[in-house]
Amino acid sequence: MKSLLASTCLAFGLLAGAAAGQAAECGTVTIATMNWQSAEVLSSVDEMILTEGYGCEVEMTTGDTVPTITAMAEKGQPDIAPEAWIDALPDIVKKGVDQRKIVIAATALPDGGINGWWIPKYIADAHPDIKTIRDALQHPDLFPDPEDPARGAVYTGPQGWGAAGITAQFYKAYDAEKAGFTLVDPGSAAGLDGAIAKAYEQKKGWLGFYWSPTALLGKYEMVKLDWGVPFDAAAWKCITVPECPDPKPSAWPVDHVVTLISIKFSETADPAVLDYLNTRGWSNDTVGKLMAWMTDNQATGKEGARHFLKENAAIWEKWVSPEAAGKIKAAL
Repeated sequence: MKSLLASTCLAFGLLAGAAAGQAAECGTVTIATMNWQSAEVLSSVDEMILTEGYGCEVEMTTGDTVPTITAMAEKGQPDIAPEAWIDALPDIVKKGVDQRKIVIAATALPDGGINGWWIPKYIADAHPDIKTIRDALQHPDLFPDPEDPARGAVYTGPQGWGAAGITAQFYKAYDAEKAGFTLVDPGSAAGLDGAIAKAYEQKKGWLGFYWSPTALLGKYEMVKLDWGVPFDAAAWKCITVPECPDPKPSAWPVDHVVTLISIKFSETADPAVLDYLNTRGWSNDTVGKLMAWMTDNQATGKEGARHFLKENAAIWEKWVSPEAAGKIKAAL
């Protein structure tokens, strides 16, 4: 992580140098929208601000953590990944920065991303002895696999998420298979949310990966299990590499969640656009409340972005130039 942060400092310098050294129209920009709620709405906020405030022609592309970050680091496309959870792919991000394919701009979530294995609070209350992952793995009967109730289930993130590979490595590190558990792929983000919702409606046990900030954890009270061990840098490096053959337990550190920009875009974009992308970020509380509103109103990312911009000018006006702020308000 130290080497990645050093590369980050270099990236900031490159970004600042590009902004200071030239002026250009925004032109066409491609933005990756990920398939989870906070990333979806942030990409829509960026789309509206860049379109209405800075005159960009925005093209949205569908992405996921692993393929999007890998494509940016290797090919410099798409131009922007608004919410990149880079700790899932530290070597790839560092390589992309070192080879001048990408730069790291604003910290999208200054509070950081909180990942973990969670259980419903009613299970934690009924079984106060379950505090850690190893505690939970002693009770496969409390977390039944829907396909094979004789075994327990550990739900992972859908394939394509960095968390999917990491959770699979944790599954190995904690010997979950020997403990009688099956690793379950929910198939999609909606499938993962649906599994938690169904467990809550039926007051059954559920164990698996989830993260914060999310609207779902605001609706369904869950308890994050302790890893039972401190963070271990060497163990974590193995956990982040799916091919690493013998992962060992480690705490999952708070994730750095940043905005990635392609070098090509940073060298050609309007400096005012780069200033925005190097400034914009929101708290977990802000995005959590927005996601809760979106869930309650069955709103899309675009609808959530418009709601945010209408209701939170005091926050986003600090990200943009006065001229852009005026144009955005007029468009709302």
